[in-house]
Amino acid sequence: MPLASVAPVRRPPRLDRTRASYDEVATDYARLLDDELDGKPLERALLGTFAELVTHAGDRRVADLGCGTGRIAAHLHSLGLDVRGTDLSPGMVAVARQRYPTLTFDVSDMRSVALSDGAVGGVVAWYSTVHTPTDGLTEVFLEVRRVLRTGGQALVAFKVGDGFVHLDHAYGHPVALDVHRHDVTVVEGLLGGSGLRVHTRVVRDPDRGESTPQAFLVAQAA
Repeated sequence: MPLASVAPVRRPPRLDRTRASYDEVATDYARLLDDELDGKPLERALLGTFAELVTHAGDRRVADLGCGTGRIAAHLHSLGLDVRGTDLSPGMVAVARQRYPTLTFDVSDMRSVALSDGAVGGVVAWYSTVHTPTDGLTEVFLEVRRVLRTGGQALVAFKVGDGFVHLDHAYGHPVALDVHRHDVTVVEGLLGGSGLRVHTRVVRDPDRGESTPQAFLVAQAA
């Protein structure tokens, strides 16, 4: 995937707290969520659909933005995609590189990804916008559109609702994380305003251990 030299983006304090929190929990995060997709057939089907759309369009290169410890990137790779993962947390990236040494992972802010314009045929943001307030999503979605080639596909998964929940403990560690919920119609509008036309919408009820519905939007770069 072509790389680009990107100017640093000023990072708000909330992102420093998020990065530090995920650096702290990285090893246990990977252990606890390693097999999560095994019990989620809908999510596997959506990832499979995304992989088919990207493959059919002829460009298998995909960026997994906010890749965490790499489990979604690895799953997409198993479906035949050429995946590059990026994450804000160096700790998460270090674990991803250790667990999946044949894949490429980089430390990067979702608002300023080190990829050239139109570098990929697909972008996944799998719950990686949950720490972004709704009024900050446009900045992320414009970056998604920038790195996508015209006609490329974006898959965004997020928690449905409004407001946020603050966590001071997660994955067995002290953290400082704000988990934001987003309105589906609002997110769809923000994607559209960023040049990403939503063509598939899936919203499911909360599963065991979840307190909110979950949404999955697939959009095409106009």
